[in-house]
Amino acid sequence: MKRPVSFNPLWVFFIVIFALPPLLDPYWVDVLNNVGLYAILGISLNLIVGHTGLFNLGHAAFYAIGAYTSAILNTKYHMPILSILPLSGFTAGLFAFMVMRPIIHLRGDYLCIVTIGVGEIVRIALVNNIFGITGGSNGIFGIARPELFGYVIRSPHQFFYLIWIFLIITVVVFKRLEHSRVGRAFNCIRDDEIAAQGCGINVASYKLTAFVIGATWAGMTGNIFATKMTIISPESFSFWESVIMFTIVILGGAGSIEGTIIGAFLIIGLPEIFRDLSSARMLVFGLAMVIMMILRPRGLIPPKLRSYNVRSILERDYSV
Repeated sequence: MKRPVSFNPLWVFFIVIFALPPLLDPYWVDVLNNVGLYAILGISLNLIVGHTGLFNLGHAAFYAIGAYTSAILNTKYHMPILSILPLSGFTAGLFAFMVMRPIIHLRGDYLCIVTIGVGEIVRIALVNNIFGITGGSNGIFGIARPELFGYVIRSPHQFFYLIWIFLIITVVVFKRLEHSRVGRAFNCIRDDEIAAQGCGINVASYKLTAFVIGATWAGMTGNIFATKMTIISPESFSFWESVIMFTIVILGGAGSIEGTIIGAFLIIGLPEIFRDLSSARMLVFGLAMVIMMILRPRGLIPPKLRSYNVRSILERDYSV
């Protein structure tokens, strides 16, 4: 029996977004670029928080590791910035593995507090110019622009296509992961860790895997951020950045990729629309968030529960 093709409005949304840049001035295109970057970061954190049910308020640390890896290799060793993209992700993932391996058994608030500590340790190490290569509080200057097939990407309109194509790749990869055996194991751990262990799932191993995958993707996002800004400093990876990513996931709907993208639009894009109301915009925005969380406690677009047609499975497997 063939699986029916389902309509996903997310792809219509991407088509509409890709039609916008020619109609917008560079400022608003740059706002869309920031929305795209935070959407990617949100999706990477959503794997940890939404799908696996682990509290992580130190995601900016992995973001910083990827950005600084790219900046150091590009400015000191003149490696092409986009060629460092996989290495940035690998470095962030390796760091996540080494740091989280001894503490992955922690749960709930305890794990959350430890991740806050990890984020602050990384930021302070960058400020103190660890190994003399991070530039201290001044950061690293002169990061090269990305180059594709001899064409240098410079303007916000050009960066838009780089960032949003990477976002589409992220959505495809994480959608496949969500519906895979590994994704189902993550969800099982989130719903009931004891039941997951009773089903033969290696809980500690899968938790660590979720952290490493999320950190790897955050590290690659740091590469794109570094080449977009051409300068990075520790202030770009503060605890507040982790709070923004966490808020994007919770506001959009923990476990929902579509919700995470909408959350990025609300958290990053909406304040820019009301920038003229500088004295009251954060008050109105905060009030709107409180009302939304009261009316929609599971987020704007909560994940859909999986349903299975038992009869079709029996007919397929047992010819009932």
